[in-house]
Amino acid sequence: MIRTRNLVKRYGAHAALDGVDLDVPAGSIYGLAGPNGAGKTTLLGILSGLRIATEGEVSIDAEPGTFAVLPDTPQFDPWLTGREVVALAHTLTSPAVDDARIDEVLADTGLADDAGRRCGGYSRGMLQRLGIASTLVSRPSLILLDEPASALDPQGRREVLDLISRLRGQATVLFSSHILGDVQEVCDTVGVLQHGRLLFQGPLSELLVGRAVPRYAVRLRDGADAVAAALAREPWVVSAVAGEGGEVMVEAASLADAEDRLVSALASAGASVVSLGPEAVSLERAFLELTS
Repeated sequence: MIRTRNLVKRYGAHAALDGVDLDVPAGSIYGLAGPNGAGKTTLLGILSGLRIATEGEVSIDAEPGTFAVLPDTPQFDPWLTGREVVALAHTLTSPAVDDARIDEVLADTGLADDAGRRCGGYSRGMLQRLGIASTLVSRPSLILLDEPASALDPQGRREVLDLISRLRGQATVLFSSHILGDVQEVCDTVGVLQHGRLLFQGPLSELLVGRAVPRYAVRLRDGADAVAAALAREPWVVSAVAGEGGEVMVEAASLADAEDRLVSALASAGASVVSLGPEAVSLERAFLELTS
């Protein structure tokens, strides 16, 4: 659905984007992850036509009027009611206003009870919800969301993530976030952006399995400190740290090393093993290892 090649955006001597090759599959929910200042907003601005690239190519396989953009801080005329804002957004692509559809997106974004209020009195989180409702009302085939849940409380974030999840297969969604848990929860494809460069792009499962150092949690009946010290002397062990409750966290140089050598090393150390298993890899951990 979206393809960029060698995309560059410079502001003077500073390269906000530096050779980005983005590939967003049609029908996917693509999470663009990265810290503040990584270039996420600049990239979405170029894709939406609000900024001009310094170099490179952009290809978007969507007809005009079939994609929608939500900026990170949506703003609206304060004298309009929430319902009027969504209705106005609807008229940009549909000459006939669909009242049922307007009611539907207001309900989905938790604004049904406040739809008649002027949005000048809305909180920051309510304005974010209103922006999402305005973005989705015309059922776009491509949706670009810049930090859609950043201003929301935990309940609001939960509702927005559920709403994005329901769009899978109905539309192509590209959303940026510095909240890695949000990306991990709803995305099937992820791109990791840092200092304007795309460090990783592909299925989330590939990032979690293929990038993170294999780590195992070993729970022992006793002697955790001695076993951790023995494991730390093994050449294939990156680290072995004893924790509370008799647990030892073992980080191996490779998955093959862990699978072939960990059990025998524990036996050689005289460990009384209660349980042994790989630690579940989080996007945060994979991200830190990728960007370190």
